[in-house]
Amino acid sequence: MARRIIAWVLLIGFVLLILNIMLLQFQLEISIGAYLVVCVGFLFYGKNLKPKTTELELNAYEIGYGKKKIKFKIPTKNVLTTVTLNEVPVNPSETIVLDAIRNPIGTPVLREIIQPGETIAIITSDITRPMPSKLVLPILLDELKLAGANEKDITIVFALGCHRKHTDDEMKTLVGEDVFSKIKCVDGDMDDCINLGTTSFGTPIDVARPVAEADRVICLGNIEYHYFAGYSGGAKAVMPGVSSRAAIQSNHSQMVQEAAATGVIEGNPVRNDIEEFIQHAPIDFIVNVVLDETKNIVFAVAGDFIKAHRVGCTFLDTMYKVEIPGKADIVITTPGGYPKDINLYQAQKALDNAKTAVKDGGIIILVAACNEFLGEHVFEKWYNEAKCPADLIQRVQENFELGGHKAAAIAMILERARIFLVSDMQDDFVRTLFMEPYKTIDQAISAAIADKGKDAQITVMPYGGSTLPYIK
Repeated sequence: MARRIIAWVLLIGFVLLILNIMLLQFQLEISIGAYLVVCVGFLFYGKNLKPKTTELELNAYEIGYGKKKIKFKIPTKNVLTTVTLNEVPVNPSETIVLDAIRNPIGTPVLREIIQPGETIAIITSDITRPMPSKLVLPILLDELKLAGANEKDITIVFALGCHRKHTDDEMKTLVGEDVFSKIKCVDGDMDDCINLGTTSFGTPIDVARPVAEADRVICLGNIEYHYFAGYSGGAKAVMPGVSSRAAIQSNHSQMVQEAAATGVIEGNPVRNDIEEFIQHAPIDFIVNVVLDETKNIVFAVAGDFIKAHRVGCTFLDTMYKVEIPGKADIVITTPGGYPKDINLYQAQKALDNAKTAVKDGGIIILVAACNEFLGEHVFEKWYNEAKCPADLIQRVQENFELGGHKAAAIAMILERARIFLVSDMQDDFVRTLFMEPYKTIDQAISAAIADKGKDAQITVMPYGGSTLPYIK
């Protein structure tokens, strides 16, 4: 408006100047000088009237996607919060695992447990878990050697649960070439288990033969949140790690109970069943670690499968249980890249943590490569046979089936929020999962903001599979 007024003043002044020159010729020098002064003044003033083109302030993020990183930006005004790790004083060192092993919680040291000539089964995580077995195993094996153990008496058993078997190259990657060349490495076989009884929950105590027949059992694992067992680590290496499908299905059927929840141990029926299981299939020693967002070990515990594990869980809470100011219209979550986003069966955990941060009717954007698609045959079968999310929920209530339970868990989230999936899977296939496909995270964010409005509040969870948001 001001620019238009200036233009009109200059135009009128110019017309009056011309009329004066042509008709009146009144004090021409003064008139021309005055007009020039006005022009210069208005030009200077006009510069300050130019519209200010301020750039939209943006928050930049980088998250794991498969084996790479992807970057994206969100308008700062839309960001409600970013769920990152709490700042906890840690002093990671090369001796953190060794210090834990030599100072066990609730058990004697290894040299007082292990006797020369005893067979030892070391259970460690499979390729779908970030457990740094390659770093921990050499330290543990050196301590076992000092305790008098012989390499030929040791077997490393990968806790597959219901996951696929490993290739030799994958085993080598997990434990390192040196350990792989010296120590026997096998996958737990759910079809080759020994039954040791039944828990009071009705779960058959089926244990993979190499573990059941060993004189000593040592369990490795990383502690993180689990959406119905409360936490990973501890006794989970045995149940479900090296148990039968029937046993795992029986235990996991308890997940429909309200107390079976993320970050809950006391009164959790799934955890109680797991730890009763170990009364009949003893664990002699555990080594559990907590990892930071870059998968470095920042804390370690060793010793009793309950006492040491609980100390690890307490530390995890101080680091990964994050208070948020409220629920958001849009939540962006990711498992954090490979191996946690290797398939949807694994990536589901990031969805489950995100559900506590999104409003009813909101949108969750799940960013997970899912190079191996769904990752479990029963999980896939349930999706193939469902016409809508409600079918999956009804099915798990009527007939719990291991594998299908995760499809039902996702369906329960879909009852409250839409899910936009950024993955490498085909769009049509993603739609059969009752999710909305996007090829890039930027496309998904734009679509979500368009749906929820330009003032939509967004929460970002760069480590959605690990962090647990909560509202006081």
